[in-house]
Parts: sequence; structure tokens; C-alpha cells
Amino acid sequence: SGAAADLAEKAGSPERAAQWKTLEALPEAEIGNTERARRVAAEAVAVSTGPLVSAKAALALALSGDFARAKTIADELAHEHPLDTEIQYCSIPQVRAGVALGLNKPNEAVDILTVSIPYDLGDAFLIPAYLRGLAYLQAGKGRQAAGEFQKLLDHPGILESDIRGALAHLQLGRAQVMMGDKTAARKSYQDFLSLWKDADPDIPILKQAKAEFAKLQ
Repeated sequence: SGAAADLAEKAGSPERAAQWKTLEALPEAEIGNTERARRVAAEAVAVSTGPLVSAKAALALALSGDFARAKTIADELAHEHPLDTEIQYCSIPQVRAGVALGLNKPNEAVDILTVSIPYDLGDAFLIPAYLRGLAYLQAGKGRQAAGEFQKLLDHPGILESDIRGALAHLQLGRAQVMMGDKTAARKSYQDFLSLWKDADPDIPILKQAKAEFAKLQ
């Protein structure tokens, strides 16, 4: 992503460079590299104010703890694009749900994401379903969480190579632990760890997954 952003900048396409930066920032936030996620997201919005860039950067900021900046961007998008279906029913709810999750308000996050349900399979990479699953996990509702993460695993053609395709296995495992099904959970953790067998060992969420899996043995 960094190399692609550099090439776009050299080619005189700052908007494209900013898009690549958001594609780097969001996964960094989701795997726990919060400082890098905030920095790269800030770089993206400094270059572009386009709605797609702003929405993805705001979500990365929300998931990496910069709630104030994320909320400001979401409010600006809501005001500037009142008739844009994707912005109003997918992008903005994602950001606001991300903030709610960071503030440990999972029920609020679920409520916010209700408007996105009809668009789950149309939104890029099933982000609303994934966030809804995280909210259910945070609320201690394992069965509902499992249902959301299963949506991602059932639609690999939508996810393609997106990072949530791997993370969904881990999150499903966490939901199965919550449900008391340790046999199923062990398989989900194994599926995730197999996919990430060559991943950088210092990734925060990978270290957490290995520690959690060890407790299931």
C-alpha cells in the first residue's frame, strides 16, 4: 500500500495516493497497530477530502482511538452528502459504531448498524457485519456474534483478499468460546493461525490469538 501510494504521488494523483493510504490505515487499526493507523489515516485526509477517502480514514481513526477526529469527519460527511446512500447507510454508521465500540457501548453500536443490514452484502468487504459481530462479542452475545462473522466466511467472493476474511475465523472462534463450544472454537483458531502462519510475529492481534488458543488446549 505504501509503495502504491508513493507511485500515485509521483504520477501526480494525490487522490489515488490517499485512497491507498486508507487501505493501509484501516487494516493497521484492525490488527492493533493503532499508532501507525492514526498516522497514515491523518496523512490520507491531509491529501484528500473526497468522501470515500474521508469515510475509510474516519473508520481507521475510530478503531484506533481517535474518537473526536472520527466523529468530526462523520458529521461533515453527513452534512455534505445527505442523499448519498452509501455514505448515509454504510460509511457513517460504520464510523459511529467504531466510536461506540471504543467507548465500550456495544448495544449502541448494534443499534447504529441496524440501518446497514439491507446493504451488508453490497458494502465493500462486509464491514458493517464485521463491526456488528465485534459489538455482539463486546456485549457478551456469542451466538449473535457468530452469525455475523459467519456472513463473512460464507461470502469469500465479496471479501476477496481483505484482511477480515482471515480475522473472521478468529472472531468466530472467540464467539464459539463464549457459547461454550470449545471444539468448534479450536478449529476456528487453527484456521486463523494456519492462514497467518507466515505473518509478522509481533502483530498485536496475532499475539492475542496465540495466547487465547493456548488456553483452549
